[in-house]
Amino acid sequence: MRLERWGMVAALAFACAGCVGGESGLRPTTAADEKAKGAEVHTELGQRYMQQGDLKGAMEKLQQAIQFDPNYAPARTVLGVLYEKINDPVNAELNYRRAAELDPKKGSVNNNLAVFLCKQGRAGESKVYFDRALADPFYETPDLAMTNAGTCLLGSKDYDGAEVYFRKALDRNSNNADALYQMANVLYLKNDAFRARAFLQRLEAQGQPSPTALKLGHDIELRLGDGEAAQDYAKRLREKFPDSEPARALEATARQ
Repeated sequence: MRLERWGMVAALAFACAGCVGGESGLRPTTAADEKAKGAEVHTELGQRYMQQGDLKGAMEKLQQAIQFDPNYAPARTVLGVLYEKINDPVNAELNYRRAAELDPKKGSVNNNLAVFLCKQGRAGESKVYFDRALADPFYETPDLAMTNAGTCLLGSKDYDGAEVYFRKALDRNSNNADALYQMANVLYLKNDAFRARAFLQRLEAQGQPSPTALKLGHDIELRLGDGEAAQDYAKRLREKFPDSEPARALEATARQ
């Protein structure tokens, strides 16, 4: 499951250090403007540090962001991601929830909280926030939340419910790679290997498949009785991703 990424650009905050646009042109900045600008810039820096692997630096910048403005929702969301990375689910949840309280109708914010709750084994609770995410008419990537919701139901073995979400995601975006893989996966789990093959082939047409997709292809072809195609998937998996978990699982099965 995937979180939404914040795409803030810190440089924009420096475009005019002493003024703010308005209906009558530029006006002097206020203390509130400075706080908002500081929160945005430090959130962007914190996200960049986190992406570079400097988690301590990221935490410092994000704490500075909420010192500027404790009600800046993007800072709370990125803090949630960071606390997850350092294995602190209590503070991760506090920040994800605070972001959702501050921006309750925003699709990406609700998607992120739902994904977190699902990963914590709270699928029933997560559905509320997936539904809120999908209710946002301005949500730019609803297929992402639909795929996440389906993956969450898949983990609870609700295969029919998961399939509904994956189909909705593909109706929105037929090239959603995660939804294509998960659709093939859920159909395989429902013993519909023939249709599972079709969705996996659509995924492969997009480019190099992942190790998990190659392993799934191998399993689908075995179930369909095409040993040659299964061996081709196995060969590609061993050659391209020899140290991957799917490759090790395949070897373990072969030794049994």
